[in-house]
Amino acid sequence: MTDLFSPLDLGAVTARNRVFMAPLTRQRAEQPGDLPSRHAIDYYRQRASAGLVISEGTQITPEGKGYADTPGIHSPEQVAGWREVTDAVHAEGGLIAAQLWHTGRVDHESLHDGALPVSATDKPFRSRTSLVDPDGAVFRADCPTPRALATDELPRLVEDYAAATRNARDAGFDLVEIHGAHGYLLHQFLSSTVNDRTDGWGGDLAGRLRLPLAVVDAVADAWAPDRVGIRISPTGAFNGLEDPDGDVTGLALARELSSRGLAFLHLSEPDWAGGVPLTDAFRDELRASYDGVIVGAGAYDKDKAEQMLQRGWIDAAAFGRTFIANPDLPRRLEESLPLNEQDRSTFYGGGAAGYVDYPAYAGA
Repeated sequence: MTDLFSPLDLGAVTARNRVFMAPLTRQRAEQPGDLPSRHAIDYYRQRASAGLVISEGTQITPEGKGYADTPGIHSPEQVAGWREVTDAVHAEGGLIAAQLWHTGRVDHESLHDGALPVSATDKPFRSRTSLVDPDGAVFRADCPTPRALATDELPRLVEDYAAATRNARDAGFDLVEIHGAHGYLLHQFLSSTVNDRTDGWGGDLAGRLRLPLAVVDAVADAWAPDRVGIRISPTGAFNGLEDPDGDVTGLALARELSSRGLAFLHLSEPDWAGGVPLTDAFRDELRASYDGVIVGAGAYDKDKAEQMLQRGWIDAAAFGRTFIANPDLPRRLEESLPLNEQDRSTFYGGGAAGYVDYPAYAGA
């Protein structure tokens, strides 16, 4: 039987195991320029034994930046910085995907010289983002009411994703993952409670699917469909977004994606943020709707991952916070070795501490 430690065909590449590293915002980008930090090379190299490393959210443009000290993939300097990271992962025999990120309304005007964040709508909402004070400490701040993207801005936005994809390819990434989850921009366009547009880019289901599908197609055209994955969280309540129709929308999106020959569909489950777990019926429907690799994530441990895999609901499992503390996580899971304790105080911001100083297992 297939297990977590068997290879997996993943579009244009083959993952050596099915223990993936989930995308993890760490807020350690170097300034000026939102560059991958000097420690990022070691951070990703240490975790290269994952079947696939998915990078932290990487903004596709300055407009897409919603958190302080997060890296981008839109300047030559950023591309050069990421090339050092991908070279390090490849030197260890690993694979790495760039997560393409636009946070939309989950943002703050101080990151944009006073300009408002953008979204599908200009409706007020309640959420917070993470900024950095002059001493480098991370703090939380309320998000302002965004402005709605104009209809004539949307083709430019689609091209922004395509340009970021070309940059990711040039930076040596093996794949890209489109971030369509967690209440960020594409999720805002998908949501029936957020997207109230009347210009054909929202309102009914077809309108709400339009931008995410246009982005997927543009990204696939910029590289190749089998180099592209997408992350979704249709039923989760994240960043001020709750959608009672999320299950219907998510399944409709999965059916549309199924014919596009993508590398994978990455499902972020609600559990990790305290949400209601997915039902078996939804898992069955998702598997029936999407004819391709499904990656599951969300409060996974080895037992849950193996159960989901054996029941045919997923093909790989992505681990987040557990991978922060355990750079050699695939080995630890396969050999049932003890796990390092997580230091949550160092998850966001800072330097090497809590980033590159977690040890690999030292026993025989």
